Amino acid sequence: MDRIAIEGGSPLFGDIPISGAKNSAIKLMAASLLTSEPVRLTNMPRLADTRLLGRLLARFGTQISESDGPDGQQTVLHTPEITSSFAPYELVRQMRASFNVLGPLLARTGHAKVSLPGGCTIGARPVDLHLKALEALGAHIDMHEGYVFAQAPRGLKGAEIEFPFVSVGATEHALMAAVLAHGTTVMKNCACEPEIADLAECLNAMGAKVSGQGTTTIVVEGVTSLHGADWSVICDRIEAGTYAVAGAMAGGEVRLTRVRPELIAILLDKLVEAGCEVERGADTVTIRRKDAKIRPVDLTTDVYPGFATDLQAQFMALMTLADGESVIRETIFENRFMHVPELSRLGADIRVTGNEARVHGVTELRGAQVMATDLRASACLVIAGLAARGETIVNRVYHLDRGFENLEGKLSACGANIRRLKGDSPIMEEE
Repeated sequence: MDRIAIEGGSPLFGDIPISGAKNSAIKLMAASLLTSEPVRLTNMPRLADTRLLGRLLARFGTQISESDGPDGQQTVLHTPEITSSFAPYELVRQMRASFNVLGPLLARTGHAKVSLPGGCTIGARPVDLHLKALEALGAHIDMHEGYVFAQAPRGLKGAEIEFPFVSVGATEHALMAAVLAHGTTVMKNCACEPEIADLAECLNAMGAKVSGQGTTTIVVEGVTSLHGADWSVICDRIEAGTYAVAGAMAGGEVRLTRVRPELIAILLDKLVEAGCEVERGADTVTIRRKDAKIRPVDLTTDVYPGFATDLQAQFMALMTLADGESVIRETIFENRFMHVPELSRLGADIRVTGNEARVHGVTELRGAQVMATDLRASACLVIAGLAARGETIVNRVYHLDRGFENLEGKLSACGANIRRLKGDSPIMEEE
């Protein structure tokens, strides 16, 4: 099993190009099932999650080709015919977002059998909102032996759907199902994440009639069929935020390129509050921290446009070296402080009570072996290792490979002393 080794203490100087958003790419790949024509996605990240979803789509009859085109990395997905509408446990359990193939399969074929999902252990995250939305659209849902059996032999029908609480996955899932439903669907209390707008606008490029994306009310006028399209995946705001925090943690000057600064505005404001200089361009962000101490910053995670839960662990790493106490409150997932014991192994002083973590800044972190528990925790530990004295080894980096493309390469190009240890490399001995 691969590990990442970091020798801390090197400031970062240079440019870091931001990849296409994982959280958008995997939903756009699922949406390609809605048409029999090719869908070409550019600015595509090459990740463990996109490869996994590609394997699942291939079971349904999707032909997938990857290449480097004039617009960068691209993936063409073509499903002329759905040859199977069965999504097995061994694939779906590895990534919960793959559950979102249920809606497109159901909308196009009238039936589907999809395993209940797995994914990172950062909370319960039930799929009941997904299934209730599909039932509102006229689907008949049965569940047994860990599988969802969905049927709509006469097609889905437009409906009014009001989510009892904001859910990104349920909003995206209902949206993909509704585009081929008969009549109008009105979705209320929707999530407003940029990746949802990216999905809606791609669907419109394919011939759908979606309006209101980016707001809490989305209206979908059903169409009889969709056609192929070319679409550029939105930049990954979580990757951008992660490297912004890494630059602040290590010190120096890092410029993020191919980024939309407005998508991480609240994070950039927090970095300024923490004592960093932040310069925003049209598609660049520059982070500078040279001699300034890190100042303590309180934050509470929230749905977009609030502070992203997917950046909470990374920002906590920064606060471990702040000159004072920070209070971080997690309101999205109940188990998203699992990185705290690992940061403590590096010398961090963090006290957790319920959904609140009090981070008492220390003068230095010290390298050690740590274990990644989920995707964002992996990034948090790498960030901490950049500033820790001595060597930090992050184990279980397969989590990291799910959502970060060439992380070691991007950081080492800016001066970080970071390398990947392959599975048969010797493990650092504890002192």
